[in-house]
Amino acid sequence: MSDSGNLIAVIGPTASGKSDLGVALAERLGGEVVNADASQLYRGMDIGTAKMPLEQRRGVPHHQLDVLEVTEEASVAAYQRDSRRDIDSILDRGHVPVLVGGTGLYVRAALDVLDIPPTDPGVREHFERRVATEGILALYSLLRQRDPNAAANILPSNERRVIRALEVIELTGRPFSATMPRREFLRPTVMLGLDADRGVLDQRIDRRTRGMWDEGLVDEVRALDATGLRNGRTASRAIGYAQVLRQLDAELTEAEAIEDTARATKRLARRQFSWFRPDPRITWLPHDASDLVDCALEVIASSRTMDA
Repeated sequence: MSDSGNLIAVIGPTASGKSDLGVALAERLGGEVVNADASQLYRGMDIGTAKMPLEQRRGVPHHQLDVLEVTEEASVAAYQRDSRRDIDSILDRGHVPVLVGGTGLYVRAALDVLDIPPTDPGVREHFERRVATEGILALYSLLRQRDPNAAANILPSNERRVIRALEVIELTGRPFSATMPRREFLRPTVMLGLDADRGVLDQRIDRRTRGMWDEGLVDEVRALDATGLRNGRTASRAIGYAQVLRQLDAELTEAEAIEDTARATKRLARRQFSWFRPDPRITWLPHDASDLVDCALEVIASSRTMDA
């Protein structure tokens, strides 16, 4: 069935089943999937990002997968430009764009009214040098002074986000929090969220993490390391990849690397819930519902009826 109506978004925490639902909806609606997971942008980062293998995509076109080398830096501005271009092209073909992912700011960049603030390598390097000499907590304290609202929404340990916030304040003279997206869609959108009990999700994460090592994640990282993974500002810090690099350096045992990856993934899932949960536009569905696809289609049909 082809239906060139609303844009569909499937969001939620990692390991909740977003990719499977996205493909199923694209099949039923005559759609194409647009990835909104920052780590899946990278070519060769497959096992550790739970990237859906080609044979499991069932012929559904996928966009914004494998578009960066691991030595390149992912940016929200570039993703916004390219994902919106893909969405426009899908609509021009009379198909339905199905955005799928859990990177909150990337989802908002694709869907919402959002102006990306400027960047300046010199300013960023200035703050990176200060982190190296003073420590990240000193820079986080500076951010709390300059923009308390932004600091309240950024973890003190998130060096990249702290530096980015200070960079924007320095370049624009405005609070970084003022650049956050409004909850205003660019075009009619139905946003579906997959909900899961925390304990159940933790078990799924534990199983998936163990499975990544069984499937060859260490070999995948070893091959990427040979092509410059360690030089990638964003790729080398991805959950799972950072831990395997430490395992290869004998800083962690395999068991420790697996445990640390699972723990970091669970923290990520909590942050994803915290990011998405306050958004009243999301219709939440149980991730393990036996009739999940039909429930999602009912929500989409109801939304389109209301719009009409």
